[in-house]
Amino acid sequence: MKNRSLVSINDYSKDEYLKILDIAEEFEKNPKQKIFEDFVVATLFFEPSTRTRLSFESAVNQLGGKVIGFTDAASSSVKKGESLKDTIKTVANYSDLIVMRHPLEGSARFASEVSSVPIINAGDGANQHPTQCLLDLYSIRKTQGKLDNLHIAFVGDLKYGRTVHSNVIALTNFNCTFHFVSPVELKLPSAVKRHIKEKNLDYYQYTDLSEVIPFVDILYMTRIQRERFSDPVEYERVKNSYILHGDMLKGCKSNLKVLHPLPRVNEINENVDDMEQAYYFQQARNGVYVRQALMASILGIK
Repeated sequence: MKNRSLVSINDYSKDEYLKILDIAEEFEKNPKQKIFEDFVVATLFFEPSTRTRLSFESAVNQLGGKVIGFTDAASSSVKKGESLKDTIKTVANYSDLIVMRHPLEGSARFASEVSSVPIINAGDGANQHPTQCLLDLYSIRKTQGKLDNLHIAFVGDLKYGRTVHSNVIALTNFNCTFHFVSPVELKLPSAVKRHIKEKNLDYYQYTDLSEVIPFVDILYMTRIQRERFSDPVEYERVKNSYILHGDMLKGCKSNLKVLHPLPRVNEINENVDDMEQAYYFQQARNGVYVRQALMASILGIK
């Protein structure tokens, strides 16, 4: 994986996912090392982020590296009209690795084609979010003891949810059964379903959340994303489609864990937070270890 960009979860193989997860386990045991002292990582966030940006920066800082970049395109030369190509080629002169989030689908792929240093896609519009996918795989394996043969439910915004797209594609490598719960308007795109069909795996679609809770191993909740809707009326119609309350988890499987890429708005009631099924804050913490593992692999340290 040395010097290889990660733009789509398809860029890496199943064996490479597993290698990163194994390295992440090592970092979880010892996350503070001075192995990045000779490296500079640029974090370019053209779109708002809390967990992704801070976990990348925390990962670099805990390993002794240096971070440069911006958290708002308005504070960069983009505001002056600089092209994405020029921004990437310039920042590549100052860094060993670029982590980028951008609102336009395909922007990360373009950046990887013009950059002289590896690019990690931290989210490109409604397309993909491969590092969130890797930390989700890590969280699933950590809570279930495996990735194979699980029943996994994805709930909410499956049309625009880039974390869902990346996760479904990756999990088709592990013989999972998929359960998709969404409003009709926000169903999983056909292009993502194609990956499931190519592996001859089963998937089911629902509009009622309560139908899947009794038998799934992972309940992956997502936020209905206001920023992805061009029509505010459409957003208002679907924004509160699914709200998970603690009493809804009665009768669930003993191993069920609730995941969420965060931020949440109101799709998980706070009365779930202290339940044994809630895992979303630990899931966010796992992002540091997984991103340390990924960057260490790309930089040739691990």
